[in-house]
Amino acid sequence: MKNKTLLDKKALERTINRITHEIIEKNQGCGALSLIGIRTRGVHLAQRIRDKILDVEGISLPLGILDITMYRDDIFKLKSPVLKKTEIPFDVNNKTIVLVDDVLHTGRTIRAAIDAIMDLGRPNKIQLAVLVDRGERQLPIHPDYAGILYTANPEEEVLVRLRELDSKDDVIVVKPQ
Repeated sequence: MKNKTLLDKKALERTINRITHEIIEKNQGCGALSLIGIRTRGVHLAQRIRDKILDVEGISLPLGILDITMYRDDIFKLKSPVLKKTEIPFDVNNKTIVLVDDVLHTGRTIRAAIDAIMDLGRPNKIQLAVLVDRGERQLPIHPDYAGILYTANPEEEVLVRLRELDSKDDVIVVKPQ
């Protein structure tokens, strides 16, 4: 396998800082926002965004964790789906939710996440923040905040590695040889 680095540790940190500032600017502050991270890496990215907002604005936003397993449209293909806990300790009704994920590709994960959120209530608005937008959408879903755009070839895999899970921070593209 041949790897290409898209973001190293410093670039990843700068990218999360930029996304955070764009969220604050677009929403004219963040008093009415709540964050929901999609398991697994979206949760850690949402936590980092929340920490940056606390540093910049002095506000600790509500943070939820979403497992979309049962909302996937391909669940029938999974031999043994592993369900993890969804933890959204706040009311989503009439809130602006910033949904956070690591890589946006086909749009199917985000569709499943929106369905899951809508089952909990009716937010005023759902915005999408992703670290990497790799294109090739199958559904009409577009991020409000994207760290980088990388149009990957179908045989390439975009991997986000975060220190909380992988002991390092970077984004790489794995290419078959």
